[in-house]
Amino acid sequence: METKQPQTSPAQTRENVMGTMEINPLLVKLSVPMMISMLVQALYNVVDSVFVSHVSESALTAVSLAFSLQNVMIAVGVGTGVGVNAMLSKSLGEKNQSRANATAKNGIFLSLCSFVVFLVIGLTCMKPYFYAQTSDAAIAQQGIQYLSVCCIFSLGLFTQTMGEKLLAATGRTYLSMISQLVGAVVNIILDPIFIFGYCGEALSGTTGAAVATVIGQFCGAGMTLFFNLNRNPDIQIGFKGFRPSAKAIGRIYTVGLPSIAMQCVGSLMTFGMNLILMTFSATAVAVFGVYFKLQSFVFMPIFGLNNGMVPIISYNYGARRPDRVKKTIKLAVCYAECIMLIGFCIFQFAPDKVLGIFAASDAMLAIGIPAMRIICLHFLLAGASIVLSSVFQALGNGVFSLIVSVCRQLFVLLPAAWLLAQTGNVNNVWWAFLIAEIVSVLLSLGFYARINKNIIAPMYSPAE
Repeated sequence: METKQPQTSPAQTRENVMGTMEINPLLVKLSVPMMISMLVQALYNVVDSVFVSHVSESALTAVSLAFSLQNVMIAVGVGTGVGVNAMLSKSLGEKNQSRANATAKNGIFLSLCSFVVFLVIGLTCMKPYFYAQTSDAAIAQQGIQYLSVCCIFSLGLFTQTMGEKLLAATGRTYLSMISQLVGAVVNIILDPIFIFGYCGEALSGTTGAAVATVIGQFCGAGMTLFFNLNRNPDIQIGFKGFRPSAKAIGRIYTVGLPSIAMQCVGSLMTFGMNLILMTFSATAVAVFGVYFKLQSFVFMPIFGLNNGMVPIISYNYGARRPDRVKKTIKLAVCYAECIMLIGFCIFQFAPDKVLGIFAASDAMLAIGIPAMRIICLHFLLAGASIVLSSVFQALGNGVFSLIVSVCRQLFVLLPAAWLLAQTGNVNNVWWAFLIAEIVSVLLSLGFYARINKNIIAPMYSPAE
C-alpha cells in the first residue's frame, strides 16, 4: 500500500473549486468548455451528413437511417460516462479517494466491454437493421458500409467518451474540450478527402465518411488518455492487479443505466419516426435526419451545460450543501432556456438557410421548411426538461429521467406522430414534438418537486 501521498489531498484540492467558489462563475467555468466540446461533438454528427449530401440524396438518407443504431452506441458510451462522472464527483465530495479511483478504473473497463459488444454487432447485424427500414438496395448498401465501419472500429469512441467524463468529473473540462477539438478537426479535414474519392473509390462516399469519423475519434481518445495519465492528479489510474468490482460497477450503472436507456429510447423513437415518414417519401426521412443533426447544435450546448452542472451538484450533494445545489439548478435552467430561445429563432426565421447547407432539393425544401418551423416550437419548453433530467441523475435518481424520456418519446411522441400521419399530410406529423414536450415538462416538474422534498430539503438538517 502506498502511504506517502495523503489519500484526501486531491479531494481537498477540488474543495477550493467545487465547494467554495461562487456558483455562477463556477458553473460558467466548468460548463463553457463542455458546451464548446458538445458543439464540436455536434460537428461529428453534422459534417458527415453535409459532405455526404453532396454525393446524393440517397447517401444522405442512408446516413440518416444509420443514426438510430449509431445513437445507441453513443448512448452506451455517454451513459456509462455519466454514471462514472456522478459517482466519482460524489466520492471526491465525500473525501473518499479510494472509491474515486475504483470508479475510474471500473469505468475504463466498462468502456472496453462496450466496444466488444458493438464490434460483434457491426459484424453481424448491419443487413437486417437497414433492410428493416428500407427496401431500396442502394440506400441500404450505403448505410451498411457506413455503420459497419463505425461499429467495428468503435474503440476510439468509447475510449474518448470515458476519458472526457473522467476529466469533467474532476473539473478539468477545458482538457476535455481540447480532446474534442482535436478529434473534430481531424474528422473535418479527412471527410472531403475520403468522401470525394481522393484516397480511392473503396474509401469514398459513406465508407469514407465513416473512416474519417473513426480516425478522428481515435485521435481524440489519444488526447484523453494523455491528459488523464499526466494532467489529472485527482484520480490515480493503475491497473496492476486490477479486478472488476461488482460493487463499483453497480454504483456506476445505478446512475448510468437510466441514462443509457433514456438515450436508447431516443434511438427507438428515430427508428419509429423513420418508418412513419418512409410511408410519405425517402425525402421526408432525409428531412428528419437533417433536422436531427441540426438540432444537435441547439441541444448539445445544453448537454455541455449539464456536464458542467452534474459534478457541482454531485459534489455538493456529497458535502451536504443544499443551497449550492439549488442555486446551480436555477442558474442551469436559466442558461438552458436562453440557448433554446436562440435555437428557436434560427429554426423559425431561417429554415431555408440551414437546409441549404445540405444541398437541399426543391422537394426537400418543400417538406423541410414547414417541418423546421413547427418542430422548433418545442424548444421553448425543452430546456428545463433537459436540465432537470441531469439533476435527477446527479442526485442518484436517474430512473426519473428514464420515466420522463420513455413517456415523452415512446408513449406520446410516436403514437401522436402515427395518428397525425393518418391525416395524409406530412406537415401534421411534426406537431407531435410539441405535444410530447408539454407532457415531458409536466412530468419533470412533478419529479423535481419530489426530489426537492425527499433529498434536497433534508440536507438542511445536520448530518447524523
